[in-house]
Parts: sequence; C-alpha cells; structure tokens
Amino acid sequence: MQAKRWLMIAALSAFTAVAVGAFAAHGLKVVLSAKELAWLDTASRYQMYHSLALLAVAILLLKQTASKWLQVCALSFVIGILLFCGSLYALAFSSMQWLVYLTPLGGVAFLVGWLSLFMCAKDSSS
Repeated sequence: MQAKRWLMIAALSAFTAVAVGAFAAHGLKVVLSAKELAWLDTASRYQMYHSLALLAVAILLLKQTASKWLQVCALSFVIGILLFCGSLYALAFSSMQWLVYLTPLGGVAFLVGWLSLFMCAKDSSS
C-alpha cells in the first residue's frame, strides 16, 4: 500500500513539474522577470529529478519489504519538493521574500533522501 501511495505522489509531482515548466516557458515570459523565470526553471527541474527518484523508490518498495530507509527517503523527497520547489514557485509568483528561508531546508531534505537511499543500499548488501 505504501508503494502505491508513493507511486501516485511521484506521478502527480512529475505532472506538476511538466505543467509548471511548460507554462513558465510559454506563457509567462512577458509577465515575469528573468530572475523569476530562472526560479521556475530551477524548481521544475529539481521537482522532476526528485519525482523520478521518488518513482524509483516506489518501484523498489513494490519489489521488497518496506524498508525504513526507503520510507525515510520517499518522505524526504516529498518534503524537499514541497519546501525547495514550492518556495521557489511561490517566490516567483508573490512578493513574500521570507520564503527564501524555506529553500535551503528543502535542499537539506533532498540530501537526507539521498543519504537514506544510500543507507538502504548499504543495509541490503550486508
């Protein structure tokens, strides 16, 4: 059941990354500044990278018993997407500059996710 939930979240996240990236590239060039468009580009790229990573984690969870490290990894990737990408999206569309403080927290969540994946691989090779 956990794997199915992560798979659905990964698919929805990847869909959102494509939609925002396309909208930014084609519909917002005359509305947003170059800096804001760069934020959207960075956010959509990182969201897609981590959506694909989450997809891989969901597939791993389908193939093996629920690993605590894979669960931590999946959750960390989702938190990273919400904080890192979400804060960049919000910065591009609003004047709430305080959101810039959430971006590094999302980056840390991404790092925790990748380290958790490493730990899963380490534990399974023992």
